[in-house]
Amino acid sequence: MLAVGTSGSTGEPKTVLLSASALVASAELTHARLGGPGTWLLALPTTHIAGIQVLVRSIVAGTEPGVMDLAGGFRASGFAAAARSVLARPGRHYTALVPTQLSRLVATDGPGLAAARAFDGVLIGGAATPPSLLKRARDLGVRVVTTYGMSETSGGCVYDGLPLDGVHVRLVGGRIEIRGPVLALGYQGGERFGEWFRTGDLGRVRADGTLEVLGRADDVIISGGENIAPTLVERVLVAQRGVHEACAVGLPDPEWGQVVAAAVVPEDPEHLPDPEALRAAVGDSIGRFAIPKRVIFVSELPLRGPGKVDRRAVAGSFG
Repeated sequence: MLAVGTSGSTGEPKTVLLSASALVASAELTHARLGGPGTWLLALPTTHIAGIQVLVRSIVAGTEPGVMDLAGGFRASGFAAAARSVLARPGRHYTALVPTQLSRLVATDGPGLAAARAFDGVLIGGAATPPSLLKRARDLGVRVVTTYGMSETSGGCVYDGLPLDGVHVRLVGGRIEIRGPVLALGYQGGERFGEWFRTGDLGRVRADGTLEVLGRADDVIISGGENIAPTLVERVLVAQRGVHEACAVGLPDPEWGQVVAAAVVPEDPEHLPDPEALRAAVGDSIGRFAIPKRVIFVSELPLRGPGKVDRRAVAGSFG
């Protein structure tokens, strides 16, 4: 049995109890979806489930993973150096990253991007990946596979919107629930899971039958009686020229209950996007009720856990 902590991004961190059978099932189902076992590059910390699963998959595959030194942070040059020995081995090659890491690899046409292109599968998870980043990476030849999951599901269990074989997903009141062999036993000293695990995430099914994750239910902004998913606001913002990243949060308001506010990371700090143009884009795409009442520009978004934005810290930055 493995005890692994959650990131605590929406409350107090918990310790999840994972059986060996759940971890192995996740690894085997991942390999089946990707096209077979292979050699993995570990580019994530092993204090989180995404990094742990790279090691489990390597054990199941009978291969020795490459390990990237993250002591000085993630850099494209370091990724390329660590990938060299992995890619030199026969067979298939995989790695797992968070969106911020992928963004740095595709930022310039250098050895980091060349290495990313050489992998048979690059799993992206841990946080919502902007569609613009996915398109750019795929247009550049990176075989990106988006993943959705959490510690409670032994990591990613929905790939590119489709559950792994044997994993079932349903929506109950808009909330995502998951069933399958990858589920944890429960929380240490607390709740034990039943047949279905009720996540804290909201989702919807696209026209093509794939799952679209809309973000945490706790993060929904209620303004003037309208429910606003921050993820949808963020997708509009990052699609605008000059925007690198964005985070939308709800701020208390005596008249509306909450109002939408957005922290934006510009691509070029010397040439900031027009806040009014950003607001207009949100209004045109979603509706006037979702327009951010406040927009601030920041150098980076605070993180909590691997690639996850700390929304509480973002809200606090508005004063």
